[in-house]
Amino acid sequence: METPASRAAAVLVRAQNPDGGWGYLSGGSWTEPTALALLSLKGEDRAGEARGRASAYLRTLQRPDGGWPPHRSVARSTWVTALAVLALGEELDGAKLGAAVGWLLRVRGRESGFWHRLRLRLLGVDRGPGEGEGWPWFGETAAWVTPTAMTILALLKVRPRGLAAGADERLSAARRYLWSRMCQDGGWNHGSTRALGYDAPSYPETTGAALLALRGDRPPELPRALAAAERHFRECRSSSGRNWLRLGLAAHARLVPGPAEDEPPARGVMDTALSLLAERTGAGRDPLTE
Repeated sequence: METPASRAAAVLVRAQNPDGGWGYLSGGSWTEPTALALLSLKGEDRAGEARGRASAYLRTLQRPDGGWPPHRSVARSTWVTALAVLALGEELDGAKLGAAVGWLLRVRGRESGFWHRLRLRLLGVDRGPGEGEGWPWFGETAAWVTPTAMTILALLKVRPRGLAAGADERLSAARRYLWSRMCQDGGWNHGSTRALGYDAPSYPETTGAALLALRGDRPPELPRALAAAERHFRECRSSSGRNWLRLGLAAHARLVPGPAEDEPPARGVMDTALSLLAERTGAGRDPLTE
């Protein structure tokens, strides 16, 4: 019997490129959609060959510094390293995994610099000493919510295999970073809670991703964050936003309805992979932690 999950898996398999990767919509392969597609197909019996080719492709992209570039043509490792580690996990041998984790732990945001803090003060944003430390999209730039959330998930996924010294402290600082970036309305945006003296609104996708990474946390702010996510879910009209919210709410045992007749359509590989991840998580199998 065909299910939403089996339909999404079939769509992904058909969209796979000959090299084993995926593009965002069509065309050449990129690390981000390939990692999410590979992750979402875990456990799909009829996708074994597709997963094998995707894993082989993704492993060839790891750079000598341990990280992954967003595309084969890019000579720089970026935040997508977290997605590659999350997708490959146990498929990386000890040396490759150690190099990847080492790269993640070396990369830091630039929030501690004087000029960056002065700029935030001028914009009306005053960060306290307990704000923690997140991860940036690119090295030597400011940290943001999405790369921080994805890196937390990646490090937790491979934690049973042993992490480098200092990883637990970094994970704790990253959680503090996310809580310090919670908007006044209870959700998260890309990372700025105030701009030009005004409270900044949160977004569905980043709210879901932050809650997903904060699985297990129970601070006083959690009820407000969950309420914001549920409010976003009722109002959101994008497939990506709804599925990130499903994943984030499920991480805190707040289940939401699966796809309905009026569900926003999936647009491309990323949306399809996220819908499959949400379906599998709702069915009790979580590729993000398995």
